[in-house]
Amino acid sequence: MVRSNIGALVMAAGKGTRMKSELPKALHNIIDEPILSFILRALNKTVIRSTAVIVGYKGEMIEDYLKSSWPDVDTIWQREQLGTGHAVQISREWWSRYDHVLVVNGDLPMLTTETIQSFIDEHVKTSSDCTLLSFVTERPGAYGRVIRSLDGEKISIVEYKDANEEERKVNEVNAGVYIFCVSKLLKVIDNLSNDNVQGEYYLPDVIALMGKHESEDMKTFAFTADENEFHGVNDPSELAELTNRMIRRINSHWMMKGVRMTDPLTVIISPKAVLEEDVTLAPSVHILGESFIGKGSKIGAWSSLSNVKTGRDVTLIANVIAENCIFNDRTTAGPFTYIREGTEICEGAFAGKFVEIKKSRIGKNSKVPHLSYIGDAVIGENTNIGAGTITCNYDGHKKSQTIIGDRAFIGSDTMFIAPVTIGNDTVTGAGSTISKNVPDGNLAVARSKQINIGGWVQKKREEGGG
Repeated sequence: MVRSNIGALVMAAGKGTRMKSELPKALHNIIDEPILSFILRALNKTVIRSTAVIVGYKGEMIEDYLKSSWPDVDTIWQREQLGTGHAVQISREWWSRYDHVLVVNGDLPMLTTETIQSFIDEHVKTSSDCTLLSFVTERPGAYGRVIRSLDGEKISIVEYKDANEEERKVNEVNAGVYIFCVSKLLKVIDNLSNDNVQGEYYLPDVIALMGKHESEDMKTFAFTADENEFHGVNDPSELAELTNRMIRRINSHWMMKGVRMTDPLTVIISPKAVLEEDVTLAPSVHILGESFIGKGSKIGAWSSLSNVKTGRDVTLIANVIAENCIFNDRTTAGPFTYIREGTEICEGAFAGKFVEIKKSRIGKNSKVPHLSYIGDAVIGENTNIGAGTITCNYDGHKKSQTIIGDRAFIGSDTMFIAPVTIGNDTVTGAGSTISKNVPDGNLAVARSKQINIGGWVQKKREEGGG
């Protein structure tokens, strides 16, 4: 993509008082990503060259987020929140280097890349000095009205409080997204007034200033887009509503790509996740973070995956919780399985019911069928781990590794006291506590000798008076 000499300025300085939270509004999550991330992701896929975010309330938190997740995005501080016009004024040094600057609120997560790019294209095509985004709605409420001249060549923005009865009937409203020709914006931005009830400088007033500029006839154009892209976030109720809208949008996108969902109303997919075709998601599945689900995989009901990569034809039966791990091709897990960080389940392997695996590698075609804990372990190929097996990896001070070779048969209820190495083609007796290495081809049995005491039960009954 060829980048144009356009900068984008994202407004994220406000507290969001109605959110009733110490967290800045821009950092509240929709699904598993901050509100701010959605507009940044949309902008990043357009021809815009660079982006800056205006921060104010709890700006350090937003700045830290940008440094970790969006290192190429600049931060500009608005120490006093004196309105959107003031934010553009104090950021002049940044945006004056570009030919055009796009200004957008940070709480418009539904605004799409396609709309932004079409908006930019129309601005360039019409050679406008300012292009603003508008939408038509049956409920214009307190939005500023877009008033067009009879020939359609000129527009103005009339704020609701200043509109007359006829103007209030207009259902085309200002979405609060603008793109300015920088050379023209520089001529009017300092003429903004804060002579209003709030004592703030409002960016929409720039439209009027351009329309009545003494030395130049500045051209303003309104580009109309879909109303559904301009739902903002002002309180927890609106956050929940937009989260549900985003879930539906994302799910619809993946279903059009060949993903099947039994009940899409209960499925949640992160905006950063990627799914291939022929994937099937049962009800109440969550695919979070930067997860990747390979072709033909089936994710069972009530499973939650976070930053998980699966190969092809993986089957997670149900109630599988997995995070920061890998399932290779044709692996199976579940039900009620917990696969933790740093784990790799190799091709054809199986992790069954009530199994927890952490920071381990389960080799090709090996099985951990049920009721086991495997931590800090490497298990070879074609090995079977019996029920109730535990790798005792922590001695209270440090973690140690258990290594089990190929084609091993581990008896039920075996305890491995790490560090310990079990060779290829080995067998452990059920109930053994293995604290020493087992050479290839050996049977290891480590349990106390059974003793049967005759008459013991009757004696105890008599002593107890029973």
